Amino acid sequence: MIALFLKEIRSFLGSLIGYIVMSVFLLLTGLFMWVFPGDMNVLDAGYADIDALFYIAPWVFMFLIPAITMRSFSEEKRTGTIELLMTKPISGLQIILAKYLAGILLVFITIIPTVVYFITVGLLGDPLWNIDIGGTIGSYIGLTLLAASYVSIGILASSLTSNQIVAFLLSVIICFFMYIGFESISSFDLMGSLDSFFLKLGISNHYQSMSRGLIDTRDVLYFAGLITLFVLLTNLKLKSEKW
Repeated sequence: MIALFLKEIRSFLGSLIGYIVMSVFLLLTGLFMWVFPGDMNVLDAGYADIDALFYIAPWVFMFLIPAITMRSFSEEKRTGTIELLMTKPISGLQIILAKYLAGILLVFITIIPTVVYFITVGLLGDPLWNIDIGGTIGSYIGLTLLAASYVSIGILASSLTSNQIVAFLLSVIICFFMYIGFESISSFDLMGSLDSFFLKLGISNHYQSMSRGLIDTRDVLYFAGLITLFVLLTNLKLKSEKW
């Protein structure tokens, strides 16, 4: 499993895709936070916080993470190496976890440089470090869990097809629905008490809760359950294949 994990990391960092994803994420968040005028511009807003980062990041990751994960199993299927991989003395779940953890590591490496934004805003504050450190840490935890959920969705989408573009589109659609779809359904106010239930099924509700700096066990368990669900679905898909 460790060997496969390292292979996946080398594959990401040995190609342009990993560097493109990191560059695009930092470029887009940086432009919205520091260059483009508007409410999300830190300098225009005049507040010592980086809330704009945590608003923008889920939407940017909604496209970038599928770009990372789309080749996880799709490429293996297209080249025929999936059969060889499945005959190795490791379980299908271990293969999935190796690819999943490699995707998370790349996303984590992408998030780390944004700490510079936090430091910059802290130094620009009046007085210095007039920023909600606890809330920011909670937001980073929420963003990491959201990204980990997107990776699990992307891995599942990649296992469903041998076409990387189809895997990318499937992943984007599922991520979009999980992030905002349930919230949109609940906003129609058509099902009474069930509206609250549908709201809690969506990623957005739990992510926004953590973005306020409130680390609620229910939110953490939600993300853990969501990740487990998609990993197990991927495992079931691989088991259903004839190798």
